[in-house]
Order: sequence, then C-alpha cells, then structure tokens
Amino acid sequence: MSSDVNIPSVTGRSLLRQWESASVNTVWLRPGDWYTPAAEALVEALEARLDTAPSAYRLGQARAAAGVGITEAIDDMAVLFRAAGYESAPIRSIRALCEGWTEGDATAHVATQMHDPESGLGTTEYMIQRLAEVYGAAERTGLKVIDTHALVMVDVSVDDNDPWQRMARNAAVGQALTGAYGAGHPMARMGDGLYAVLVERGAGLGIGIAELRDHIGAKAVAMRVANLVRQPPRVWIESLPGTHRYAQELLESLQR
Repeated sequence: MSSDVNIPSVTGRSLLRQWESASVNTVWLRPGDWYTPAAEALVEALEARLDTAPSAYRLGQARAAAGVGITEAIDDMAVLFRAAGYESAPIRSIRALCEGWTEGDATAHVATQMHDPESGLGTTEYMIQRLAEVYGAAERTGLKVIDTHALVMVDVSVDDNDPWQRMARNAAVGQALTGAYGAGHPMARMGDGLYAVLVERGAGLGIGIAELRDHIGAKAVAMRVANLVRQPPRVWIESLPGTHRYAQELLESLQR
C-alpha cells in the first residue's frame, strides 16, 4: 500500500469513533454532518503527538463551510481532547479552530495585521487606517468629518475569563455585524466584547441603532451564545473629533 495514503491507526480509528459518539450525544446538533476528513486529520495529529493547531485550523474551515456555528465547533473539539484524556484543549488549538472558522466564513480577506481572527472583523489598526482615509477625503472636499461620519459602538461584554466563551462571543458578534452592514464595511473589534463600526451620518442613524441592537441579540440566540452576551447589547453613537490624530486617541481611549 502506498505510504502516501493517510490511514489512521487502530487507536486513531477508535478515538475518532469515540469522539463522534460522545459529540453527537452531547453537543452536536445534526449527527449526519459530523464527519469530515479534517476531523480525522486532527485525531491523527493528536495520536502522533504533533502540533494540533494546523489540523484544528482546517477543522474550523470545514465546520464553517458546513454551516456549523462557532460554539458548536468549539464544544465539539473539546469533546475530542477530553476523550483523549486531556483536561482541556490547548488554547493554541482553540484559537486555530476559531481562525479557521472565521476564515472559512468570511467573504473578504484583509492583511493579517488588519484582521481579527476571532471576529472576522478588522483590528484597531484597520479602523485607524480607514479613518485616515475619511479625514483625508474630508480635507480635500472641505467637509468636516464630525458632520459626515460617526462611530457606532457595540458593547456585549460580560464578566468572564473563559477564552472559549470569549472566542465564541466575538465570532457571533462579528457575524451579526457583517450581516447587518455587509462584507467590507469598516468594522473592527476594539477589545473583548467591544466593537466599532464607521458609518455615515443620516436621518436614519438613530433608528438603525435600535435595529442593530435587536439584530445582535437575535444572532446571539441563533448561535447559542446568548448567555455569553450582554442582554440587551449596549449600542451607542460616538461622535468623531475634528482631526485624525484626536480620532486615534479616541479609539485608544475606548479600548479596554
């Protein structure tokens, strides 16, 4: 038999079956769509005592492509590590799973330093860059950014230190904001549970805030993370200052 064919060991097959059975009986919603070659690859890496992060990343991509929620994907991988005798999954592998999930779910990609892997949104650095473009355009046209644009701030944070919950929360809100504003709209995760959206001012801005609050709450329920999100989410309009320099200072002050 060719050595290029990846066949799990007997122990690996046993662990794969044990993982599937335990997951389906506890955390998995649709038994028929559990199996993926990425799950088998993760078991093989674990059995061989290799770094499981690359396989976890591919599993995250596969789960997102199948429409599996981030919470379900995280809970499922936790079942594997418990079945293998570990107290919990390594944080590095959890993060890789989330990165793969957001990458697989995203419709647009940005540079690594501008991309937050947990939420699929931009980073603070990304928002600073987008604001620089807005202030530059305003200067060329003689307009004032304070009159044309604002930040919509979203705070869903709750008191917890669990990295799994944090990742699930960020992924859910990232999806909610992308669904509300569309892929490519200037949005960023500013801190744990805190997000900023750059918007144009208009008559419907206040009404949009109320709709956004309801949309985030509904998305949290749909993704089974409502207990990880402030209820109701805190959403407010943050006015922008007169210069980009002060806007950058504002963003820094908003970060946790």
